Amino acid sequence: MKESDKNIENLIDKMMAEDTLQSPSADFTSNIMSQILISEKAKIKPYKPLISKSVWIAIGLAVSFLALYVSLFSVSDNDLKIDEIGKLYSNKVSTAFNEIHFSKTMLYAVLVVPFMILVQIGILKNYFDKKYQL
Repeated sequence: MKESDKNIENLIDKMMAEDTLQSPSADFTSNIMSQILISEKAKIKPYKPLISKSVWIAIGLAVSFLALYVSLFSVSDNDLKIDEIGKLYSNKVSTAFNEIHFSKTMLYAVLVVPFMILVQIGILKNYFDKKYQL
């Protein structure tokens, strides 16, 4: 058994001695990197928002018309003037939120956090636009 292992080992040694190591060309790395860059540029797709501006405008108009419709037609008397509609609407809103009490901290958080989020969105958008500019 050991003789056959030695014969196989001798055969492998002879084959390895005859075969020389292959080395890549001098510009092998630069060729590979240029191919990688070309394939990466081919993969990049231009930014396309999920919801287009026209859809956002349509959503905004729909919400505005819905609010207007609810405020105008939720009143039992159709002969009200515009001032009376505003007063009636403000009375409904004030009675709906009359029992809810917020602390000052909560009020500040509700007012400041959305503003800060909007500021961060603008800053991050500019940062990533500059970073990934084509």
